[in-house]
Amino acid sequence: MTLVCGWLLYGWIVAVQTKTKKTLAKPNIRNVVVVDGVRTPFLLSGTSYKDLMPHDLARAALTGLLHRTSVPKEVVDYIIFGTVIQEVKTSNVAREAALGAGFSDKTPAHTVTMACISANQAMTTGVGLIASGQCDVIVAGGVELMSDVPIRHSRKMRKLMLDLNKAKSMGQRLSLISKFRLNFLAPELPAVAEFSTSETMGHSADRLAAAFAVSRLEQDEYALRSHSLAKKAQDEGLLSDIVPFRVPGKDTVTKDNGIRPSSLEQMAKLKPAFIKPYGTVTAANSSFLTDGASAMLIMAEEKALAMGYKPKAYLRDFMYVSQDPKDQLLLGPTYATPKVLEKAGLTMNDIDAFEFHEAFSGQILANFKAMDSDWFAENYMGRKTKVGLPPLEKFNNWGGSLSLGHPFGATGCRLVMAAANRLRKEGGQYGLVAACAAGGQGHAMIVEAYPK
Repeated sequence: MTLVCGWLLYGWIVAVQTKTKKTLAKPNIRNVVVVDGVRTPFLLSGTSYKDLMPHDLARAALTGLLHRTSVPKEVVDYIIFGTVIQEVKTSNVAREAALGAGFSDKTPAHTVTMACISANQAMTTGVGLIASGQCDVIVAGGVELMSDVPIRHSRKMRKLMLDLNKAKSMGQRLSLISKFRLNFLAPELPAVAEFSTSETMGHSADRLAAAFAVSRLEQDEYALRSHSLAKKAQDEGLLSDIVPFRVPGKDTVTKDNGIRPSSLEQMAKLKPAFIKPYGTVTAANSSFLTDGASAMLIMAEEKALAMGYKPKAYLRDFMYVSQDPKDQLLLGPTYATPKVLEKAGLTMNDIDAFEFHEAFSGQILANFKAMDSDWFAENYMGRKTKVGLPPLEKFNNWGGSLSLGHPFGATGCRLVMAAANRLRKEGGQYGLVAACAAGGQGHAMIVEAYPK
């Protein structure tokens, strides 16, 4: 009897040890931790943030982070922000936002751009600076203001105005003005389109969904799931990374305003947005143009502990990938996920929380089908076996970009904080963050919960 009890106890200990998986700390490399992260509420473009500039939102995220963490401004070594569509007056928006938030003018700041993974690039640049010993404390974040994007004069009009500026005599000016034509006044509007292919991302998403036989109903069902989970998380107070933002001259904004659970019947009434009349991508199963900003406090573990902080998570292995921008524009997560898992020595079964960027329902479901296909793995990825399907019960449980919103330059930080906060709430150890981006690029990162 005693022997049986002993074996039962041994089995229980092994089971507990198996559940508490290995840590991903590496010898002779500094551990990098997330102390905390915040974001402004993400709003539909053209709503409460429409009269602001990008640095206003970025400043709000930085100020919110300072209040949330009480970190002394002078200990921050470097500030990095991601953005996509730059406001020409504040091209280095990280610097302008930092000065506006009261950081010392002695604190360097730079801005990066990598389409929808710009904030991811800001974070991993910070990780590299800390891991290499160049810095101890980094603030990384991102911002996007789609309510006011640069609309340029035509190339001919720009050339005319520049030449007029250089003209030295009235005769030269009159000669140039005589070349003016009304069509010079046609503006150049920015488009979410690939420069290399001239195809909009929505059109590409529609083709991708068709290639992987993702139906309109499947896309609408997934979008409804995203909005329903986001509404539940919002109602339960789980979106704790949001900091209220008092818009000058307006009310204080406290929550995301794009969460809109509907019904499949209502969603089915919408017409295709890109490929008409037979496409399957609609406004209801796509992410919407969004204004918002995010910021995270990243530190060397020893520095965080010395300052009395209890970090939320470790930032572990990460991987950037790129592939064909025409036919595989949005498959970044499929390519990045197995590479980052192999790099970390983990499997899909080790992951407790998945946080993938949702550009379109069709994009997510096409990635699922690619990840679950031995044929795709063998013919396109050079793998012998498929990547494997993320379990839906662990996937984007608090909503995603379809419902919460997607400010291009800021989403990466939201994904990482969602993973970190979910791990703390659910008791998991490893999170996997992944995202696609314009240019056929992608990113994946392992987030490890900090021991309680």
